[in-house]
Amino acid sequence: MAAPPSSGGDPITSKQQLVDWFAVGSKPKSDWRIGTEHEKFMFRLSDFSRPAYEGPDGIGAILNSLADKFGWTRLKEGGKTVALTRDGCNVTLEPGGQFELSGAPVENLHQTCSEANAHLNETREVCAELGLGMLGVGFDPIWTRAEVPWMPKGRYKIMREYMQKVGTRGLDMMQRTCTIQTNLDFGSEADMVEKFRISLALQPLATALFADSPFVEGKPTGRVSERSFVWTDTDPDRCGMLEFVFEDGFGFERYADYMLDVPMYFAFRNGDYMDVSGESFRKFMKGKLPQLPGEEAHMGDWSDHITTAFPEVRMKRFLEMRGADGGPWASICALSAFWTGLLYDDAAQKAALALISDWTSEDRLILRDQAPITGLKAKVAGRSLQDVAKDALAIARDGLNARACLDTSGNNEAHFLGHLDSVAESGITPAEAKLALFNGAWGGDVRKIYGEFAY
Repeated sequence: MAAPPSSGGDPITSKQQLVDWFAVGSKPKSDWRIGTEHEKFMFRLSDFSRPAYEGPDGIGAILNSLADKFGWTRLKEGGKTVALTRDGCNVTLEPGGQFELSGAPVENLHQTCSEANAHLNETREVCAELGLGMLGVGFDPIWTRAEVPWMPKGRYKIMREYMQKVGTRGLDMMQRTCTIQTNLDFGSEADMVEKFRISLALQPLATALFADSPFVEGKPTGRVSERSFVWTDTDPDRCGMLEFVFEDGFGFERYADYMLDVPMYFAFRNGDYMDVSGESFRKFMKGKLPQLPGEEAHMGDWSDHITTAFPEVRMKRFLEMRGADGGPWASICALSAFWTGLLYDDAAQKAALALISDWTSEDRLILRDQAPITGLKAKVAGRSLQDVAKDALAIARDGLNARACLDTSGNNEAHFLGHLDSVAESGITPAEAKLALFNGAWGGDVRKIYGEFAY
């Protein structure tokens, strides 16, 4: 969720600087890269409880052991290691101790999966020594909010207090959810607009294909993605489908206007997070924040502020696909394969745009509401989402075949879609497969999930 704050940079004297900040992200196709982020829950093997930051088997111990053993550089806050960095990758913490790898921008999916596997192997080695395990699902299956410890980061304290003022599920989002995310580049403003519209319209499809959070506090919820459902009541000012993306004239400036209207969380000054939650960035630009009277905003403040919006697709200097639950290890490579196939080949991108071209705003919003509940059984524009999934996967496969990026064995990237092919063909999401186990072999005991699905 949170890279180290940047602050600093040039003073902001005009809105055009903010617009230009996004425009700098435009790159020639030869420079497009793939970024993959994935979170997982850490748990004690002895009782499946979530470890706190402190202690011999705590999250801090994991970070420090990774640094000692594998050459990661520590990033600290208040004297405590809260993140690691190495070779363009970062290991960061979510508010409840969810462990995240933010991967380096790489050229192909083979590199993505090599990176993910290296991280898994290193973290597994450290966890084994500490009596810990890792679980990839979208929502903590058994623990209550009160039983989940908070990580010692100033940003999270501000968010924790503010979240309770604007929605009922913000703390659940912070403490009890895990996601996988793919970050992709764009070539120009027009290309950004097209990619944004495709990925935003199809984000509920990703939610369904990767739905893997049917349990809360040991019981089925009646939904296949509790994680996705949580976002519908987190904070309406900074979440959602961003229907303005589909309006004529959308571009970098319109997104900058949106971000100017997203209330602030913090300003980072002198090594501390200043609580300015609910304040206007426009007011900050004028030096009129009551908490920082006369203090001018800098471009680093803007880049920090960009990270505090959580729509289904988020723009930084690239586009972030945010609709998928955390899940089994194969899903990490599969998500990046899905979006890369759709958006990194010209013909595939045009086909994907045609796939969603007749969807109305109402279609998209209804689909967003349905997908977390019914998964691939949801309907859009008179079709089942399962049928749309098959079409989208065929397009993605064509796109990956056209990229023709081969590994040392001569395999191209399309095989990473195999995990999704079985889901689309059967119509059974990972969540529904786990529900079948819960009602069958598990005998109603959700804790069996830790034995069968730990990494």
